[in-house]
Amino acid sequence: MRVICGFAAAAAMIVVCNAIVPAHAISAQAARVCDALVAKAFRPRQKGNPASGSAIGNAKDQRDYFNKCLANGGRIDDDTSSKAK
Repeated sequence: MRVICGFAAAAAMIVVCNAIVPAHAISAQAARVCDALVAKAFRPRQKGNPASGSAIGNAKDQRDYFNKCLANGGRIDDDTSSKAK
């Protein structure tokens, strides 16, 4: 019984260790640029009030835009700057 439990624990550790993928660090410069691009592409409904919500898209659209910007190293095409809904 101990052998089976030991084998199961070893197998679980191998699965967990192989499932962990190291995350790549993003640069602070790229994050700042992407944050500014998101703020420019998704302007708030009321000027100067970010709590009023976005006039274009929703939070998921903003998150997708930010992640796409980070994937491109802080650059984004102006043609696909935002999704109008």
